Amino acid sequence: MKPVVPLEKARDESLFGAKAVGLGDAMRAGLPVPPGVALCGSVVEAVACGEERALKQVTKSVRSLLGPLAVRSSAVDEDGADASFAGQHLTLLNVASSDDLSAALREIWWSANSDSVITYRQRVGLFTRPSIGVVVQALLDPETAGVMFTQNPINGADERVIEASWGLGEVVVAGQVIPDHFRLDRSGEVLERTPGVKKVAIRSLADGGTVEEAVAPERVEQLCLDDEQLQQLNELARRCEEIYGPARDIEWAFAGKQLYLLQCRAVTRAGSSRPGGAVTEARVAEGPAEVLERVPLFANLNHRDIERIARLFKERRFSAGETITKEGAGGAAFFVIDAGEATVSVRGKPIATLKAGEYFGEIALIDEGARSATITASTDLVCYGLTFWEFRPLVQTNATIAWNLLQTLAKRLRTAQEE
Repeated sequence: MKPVVPLEKARDESLFGAKAVGLGDAMRAGLPVPPGVALCGSVVEAVACGEERALKQVTKSVRSLLGPLAVRSSAVDEDGADASFAGQHLTLLNVASSDDLSAALREIWWSANSDSVITYRQRVGLFTRPSIGVVVQALLDPETAGVMFTQNPINGADERVIEASWGLGEVVVAGQVIPDHFRLDRSGEVLERTPGVKKVAIRSLADGGTVEEAVAPERVEQLCLDDEQLQQLNELARRCEEIYGPARDIEWAFAGKQLYLLQCRAVTRAGSSRPGGAVTEARVAEGPAEVLERVPLFANLNHRDIERIARLFKERRFSAGETITKEGAGGAAFFVIDAGEATVSVRGKPIATLKAGEYFGEIALIDEGARSATITASTDLVCYGLTFWEFRPLVQTNATIAWNLLQTLAKRLRTAQEE
């Protein structure tokens, strides 16, 4: 199986994830899905690692998608009936061109390896290394968008529940507005129309990314769907249940008077700005090998070993003021700072400043406990990181790193005892 395929050819969930295969099923069934491609998890990780060959393959595959792009996660175990990663795995809208894909794919890969997602995986019994596929589609510029449940998610009633707002649907998914609320029976009869309070809409920017835009006062409480659109949504719900089965959670959009299906997944039981890529650097970041050579943890390793280990690291960027790790939360990654500074706080009190060449996050990965401190980016920050699944075998199989790490922890313990 090719690692990058047109969306309509995505069939294997173990490679491309449930979202990509679900949209591929929809396209093969004739449902209105924006054109796109599916990337398997290994290609996404290769791009996150900076492999030029993988990036060229991805860039070539999306050239036929004219205009800006929507880049969405499609993890192998992303959304089943027992667990939902909605709002946790990243979606990047209005990626300006194929040239901006590398940063977008890296951010999505990290979103599947964040502290919050790994903690959620532990809680729902999915504590395995995530494989994060990606769907890349032509971005719509919708007049109206939102979500629809083919069965009432609150009481299980056999009716459609629709929530809608102006602009891109992320404003509904993220809970930034009180959306218009509709209920329909299976025949399409409207049971309820309740206007929401839609003070903002998310729109695309010409140079990439999105922006919150104030809605005109007269449209704040104006219903954004008419009867014809409600009937189209009811028909879409019928077709989705016909193809996928009952109790579906659907994301949809109306653009140019055409209804589009953006996602269809199982309703979860019991429920439902541009990130780091926009960081401005104070200087051009080095590659991971050059960074590791300046880190005491990797002292006394030969250049070949440094190069080998560097291939495991993936770049991650944080904006000034952004929280990187939170005291008491589960730990997912170990970071080495390339550029910028970060503040270490314990129980709300700043205790140290970390600079280029220093590292953090190793303790929670060693004992599988909670983060022992909160780390906040003092400036725009460029890091290289390893996840739990890479860090542990690295330490277990390299005595020099293990010894350096033991010395570091001993120094910290001695310092704590002397205070």
